[in-house]
Amino acid sequence: MLDLSQIFAFALVSLAMVLTPGPNMIYLISRSISQGKTAGFISLGGVALGFVLYMLCASFGITALIVAVPYAYDTIRIVGAVYLLWLAWKALRPNAAPVFSLKDLSLDSPLKLFLMGFLTSLLNPKIAIMYLSLLPQFIHPQQGSILAQSIQLGTIQIFVSVSVNAFIVFSAGSIALFLQRKPLWANVQRWLMGTVLAGLAVRILLESRR
Repeated sequence: MLDLSQIFAFALVSLAMVLTPGPNMIYLISRSISQGKTAGFISLGGVALGFVLYMLCASFGITALIVAVPYAYDTIRIVGAVYLLWLAWKALRPNAAPVFSLKDLSLDSPLKLFLMGFLTSLLNPKIAIMYLSLLPQFIHPQQGSILAQSIQLGTIQIFVSVSVNAFIVFSAGSIALFLQRKPLWANVQRWLMGTVLAGLAVRILLESRR
């Protein structure tokens, strides 16, 4: 079972990742603005299904890998940290892209909205790294089943991500308009997320092997 420190730390990582602009966020905001909140929530359902699929595949795969392969933990730890540093650099580099690079989207049927949300989630590299490289950092084999801990951590990630994305869908137009009118706040968000991601990467790299 997870202890409170694991739950809090992983929830914080999940929050930092979901607040870092990526394919899911950009798609959901663009869809909500172009086709309305209902379309945004249908798309979010597809995104959430992608999270569940990643959680199940990663939980079983991580369990087998950590148990069977020496130094597997170190490998995924380093890959995850490098990816976080890359995300931090993208956020902090000069002339970084705007926080919300919105896209013009055509009107789609509910089924296509759901499937596009699902596909966007599956092809999102942030989610793959989240499960394959970051989630294992919070697993402690001495606390019991690796599989059970993986599923519990995955559930936390899904809850945090879906909650934040639901708020984004509901207020997509207001958020985009606010950040367009207040570029200072967009820069604050960019520097805050870049700093948090870089800090997480350093913490992971300095962690000793379990």
